[in-house]
Amino acid sequence: RGPVLHIVVVGFHHKKGCQVEFSYPPLKPGEGHDSHSLPEEWKYLPFLALPDGAHNYQEDTVFFHLPPRCGDRTTVYGVSCYRQIEAKALKVRQADITRETVQKSVCVLSQLPLYGLLQAKLQLITHAYFEEKDFSQISILKELYDHMNSSLGSTLLEGSQVYLGLSPRDLVLHFRHKVLILFKLILLEKKVLFYISPVNRLVGALMTVLSLFPGMIEHGLTDCSHYKPRKSISEDAGLQEDTPWLGDSVSVSAADTSNTNLATGKGDRRTAGNHSLEGQKVKMPFSPSEKTCNGAQTSNDTVQRLKVPSRASPASSESDWETLDPGILEQPNSKEGDRGNAASEQAENLPSEGLSSKSLPITVQPQANAGHAVLAPGLVSGLEEDQYGMPLAIFTKGYLCLPYMALQQHHLLSDVTVRGFVAGATNILFRQQKYLSDAIVEIEDAHVQIHDPELRKILNPTTADLRFADYLVKHVTENRDDVFLDGTGWEGGDEWIRAQFSAYLHALLAAVMQPDNEKTLSDFGTAFVAAWKNTHNYRVWNSNKHPAIAEVNSSHPFQGQYSVSDVKLRLSHSVQNSERGKKIGNVMVSTSRNVVQTGKAVGQSVGGAFTSAKSAMSSWFSTFTQSTQSLGD
Repeated sequence: RGPVLHIVVVGFHHKKGCQVEFSYPPLKPGEGHDSHSLPEEWKYLPFLALPDGAHNYQEDTVFFHLPPRCGDRTTVYGVSCYRQIEAKALKVRQADITRETVQKSVCVLSQLPLYGLLQAKLQLITHAYFEEKDFSQISILKELYDHMNSSLGSTLLEGSQVYLGLSPRDLVLHFRHKVLILFKLILLEKKVLFYISPVNRLVGALMTVLSLFPGMIEHGLTDCSHYKPRKSISEDAGLQEDTPWLGDSVSVSAADTSNTNLATGKGDRRTAGNHSLEGQKVKMPFSPSEKTCNGAQTSNDTVQRLKVPSRASPASSESDWETLDPGILEQPNSKEGDRGNAASEQAENLPSEGLSSKSLPITVQPQANAGHAVLAPGLVSGLEEDQYGMPLAIFTKGYLCLPYMALQQHHLLSDVTVRGFVAGATNILFRQQKYLSDAIVEIEDAHVQIHDPELRKILNPTTADLRFADYLVKHVTENRDDVFLDGTGWEGGDEWIRAQFSAYLHALLAAVMQPDNEKTLSDFGTAFVAAWKNTHNYRVWNSNKHPAIAEVNSSHPFQGQYSVSDVKLRLSHSVQNSERGKKIGNVMVSTSRNVVQTGKAVGQSVGGAFTSAKSAMSSWFSTFTQSTQSLGD
């Protein structure tokens, strides 16, 4: 079968709320096209396809991710086009239409992450479907299914079409130097929540940030939505004790075992939470009956309850216990932690990257994506990797990517089986509960709110980082009026920006592999690198050999001596981001407003404004002097 799994129509019913009204092929085998029933794994589909607050907009677009079903082991990528139409404009009006407007979404469920390409095709069909003014005319949707499956293929992942509609150029223009802070936040696998309405602006910004990571959109999201609906989680506690270990369903590859030097037991271990099996490289054979989701419900339920990872990592049973919520350690089954410690000692014996001191590093200039990269399955990550080990295994083992989150999924943010997330929301309830995330990205104001002072310190950009960000901003802003560039040219264009971030990441990886590299790593941020080395994605990358990294210059692309221009950069960054800097800006605004007034009130208000400005500036400048002095030291 082709890459498109289903075409689905979701409508809003005045009594039942959001529900599936049509699916082709049917979502559940044996059901009709007009069945409202849903697979348990996809119970949130209606709320994702028809987003919260959609009635405030005539049309909108949603990108969303669904967990895999049964024997399938990869993320299902959803694209939905929403529209509303006045009920009186319909040629055929069903009896259950009682409101003045009709709201529906047409969505595509695909096995390929071709968000922009699917959106472009789907918008045309959705427009035509609504223009019929008769929603019983479903032949156009069946034709869409056949057309997409005949025209789309995995080869499209190799070209630039995978990035259609994702513009790093616009992202840099809007967020400026904060783009690098977002990049590092995700590298650290923190809980990051994006917020804005409508949804198309939300998912566009979030997926554009991810497109800065080499290979991430194409091959790095296959494991990014392994979560269980709430009902399954509540059942889990009662079912764990009498659920047998899947010893017979797991075969350990002898080659992989010898490579990783990990010996594993079989059949006599019980699961602890949802994170067992991490100490071994496994193959998960599924019988045909399990793959069909019918006829073998018992064995399939076992797979779902245990939540066996599709790509287990021999690198880090230990990283589960370091990166998960500490609360999980207090559960009765926490004996698994003892076994994790043994595995962690063995994990330290994994092969680590080392560069020959005899070979001089070669500077590699950023190149455009030619679409001819040689990819191979990563032995540890299970992702399709290039010769540099890209994409990094960030969205694996319980680190979720949810471009749009429905309110019904709110519980996932505090689920102990979810170690982190990059998620998007339009409902203000997500933004108000700050304790559930490490950072909130308010897209409208280009504001990145990091709650923990320690994390803010770790992510504070170094001088070299500020130069890098300034280099990007200057190239993008200088070319913004070039009608011939239009975001598709090389320098200052979308591909150029992605190439800069690729070069930055390659340089960082090369730097951490060098001996006696403290000075080099300080350009990336010593505290940041130390925190990053504790993440799952770094451990997985470091557990394999990536010879191509030896050809990369192992220094920050913008290393160099401190200069007057760096002081200006630091000053500009501090004014834009510190609270005192914002106060200065507000004071200056109020001052200019008062200057245009006349009479005695002018002298009083201006005097008060300048006094306020002077105190704010002196307080802020003393802080800046201390930070500059510490940088010099």
